[in-house]
Amino acid sequence: MSAISNDDRRVTLISVMVVFALSAMSQTVVATAMPRIVAELSGLHLYAWATTAYMLASTVTVPIWGKLGDVLGRKTVLLTGVSIFLAGAWLAGLAGEAAHLPLLGGGMTQLIAFRAVQGIGGGALFTTALAISADLYPPRQRAKFSGLFGSVYGVASVAGPMIGGFLTDHGTVHLFGQTIAGWRWVFYVNVPFALPSLLLILFKMPSLPVRREARIDYLGATLIVAIFVPLLLAITWGGRDHPWVSPLIIGLFLLTAAALAAFIVVERAVWDPILPLELFRIRTFTTANGASFFYGMAFMGVSSFLPLYMQVGQGVPATRSGLTMLALMGGMIISSTVNGQFVTRTGRYKPFMIGGGAVFFLGVLLLTFIGPDTSTTDLAWRLLVVGVGLGPGQSLFSLAVQNAMPPHQLGVATASSQFVRQIGQTVGVAVFGAVLTTSLAGEMARHAPSGAAAARHVDLGDLQRMALARKAHPNALIPPQEKAMERVVRQGFSTAIVHCLYFGLGVLGLGFLIMLQIPEAPLVEDRAVEAAVEEDAAA
Repeated sequence: MSAISNDDRRVTLISVMVVFALSAMSQTVVATAMPRIVAELSGLHLYAWATTAYMLASTVTVPIWGKLGDVLGRKTVLLTGVSIFLAGAWLAGLAGEAAHLPLLGGGMTQLIAFRAVQGIGGGALFTTALAISADLYPPRQRAKFSGLFGSVYGVASVAGPMIGGFLTDHGTVHLFGQTIAGWRWVFYVNVPFALPSLLLILFKMPSLPVRREARIDYLGATLIVAIFVPLLLAITWGGRDHPWVSPLIIGLFLLTAAALAAFIVVERAVWDPILPLELFRIRTFTTANGASFFYGMAFMGVSSFLPLYMQVGQGVPATRSGLTMLALMGGMIISSTVNGQFVTRTGRYKPFMIGGGAVFFLGVLLLTFIGPDTSTTDLAWRLLVVGVGLGPGQSLFSLAVQNAMPPHQLGVATASSQFVRQIGQTVGVAVFGAVLTTSLAGEMARHAPSGAAAARHVDLGDLQRMALARKAHPNALIPPQEKAMERVVRQGFSTAIVHCLYFGLGVLGLGFLIMLQIPEAPLVEDRAVEAAVEEDAAA
């Protein structure tokens, strides 16, 4: 490590943070552009898949990229991931330019396929970026950079919808007689940011040590995909596109269980497994990842539906709802950065985990008092409290896991932490969405005017269409019957979101209890000391 200059470290870290931010932003940036994309490419029934394809591809490839980083080297994996990410983004921007392509079909299916390609590259950016910081800095120094990574993740996730909306509304340009629609810049904008980072990584990033004796567990990698693709599809489709007890959803869960059983057998037998099962014997690895799962679940469950609550439950414009979420982002930035500095100075992480978890719980508890008449300012300060509590959890769980791992397993351990968090976020969106729509349906059945249409089941698609209709026609005259129904939905949605937040408190409470079981170990000062200890243990 002594051969790496401080300048090379800084340049590498900045480059990695840029691509890390692009990967995080790509999960959410298309949300506000989708109405325009659907209108131009057609395919309303495929609305959710532009986001789902990216998250599915990036999630299932995270542990695979982590293992490849241990085997082939972080630099090689990161360069490959950035290249795939850029190619997918560029192709997604071109979706629909050719009316029909062999195998890919029309514009909307082209977009979904290219978003999946972008997601494959995005999975490499997430896990490799965190592993590189672990290679460059010992845990105690890394704490402050982990805080920065947490801030970058929060900023990118929350800023994504605002950037997507701005580019969609104001980004249309005319070049050489051709019109480039604003929504296409949602994908093209990755290129001018990622390309310089790619060049800096290529020429300035040092080549970090790799495990020369390692082998790639191809069967294990295949089984990981076989486990989580049907699982995530079942979670995404269940209760929305298909009933939870439908043969398709049950079959997907059974396929997941069979693949999991095969994975355990294979990982016990192979010499160099893609996910060593002995890691689960390490208490820090198990408890930190367990807490991260529930915190990720609560974070996405709360943050994903609050903008919809503001638009449907309060009737505020989409732009104002996005700006209100800046309070959450600001709290997260401040908290992640400050906590990272304190962890570096003290060498302790658990007190800050506990403090952050308590503030996070308090923030969600405060949100349970909101209603249809809650002002934007009143909501913003509650979101600020949530952001302050959320900040430490964005980085310290991964730091605790990395601190407990031997250097040669940093990649797979870091990938596992990110993988568990992303699974938790995906589960959170699905489960909280089911709680929300079920509660809303009950509220409407109790309070809606008489008539079958009024008491019908309302799903997330209906709510999104209501928000989009208000955005597209803010001054349109609404018939009295529809206006009465809208009042019922606004009141019902405000009640349903509170029920959703109560559920979130239960999820957070469970995560907090698991977090209390994380052992507190002093942060290692120097990776050279770790390596020497590991060599002595091996001898």
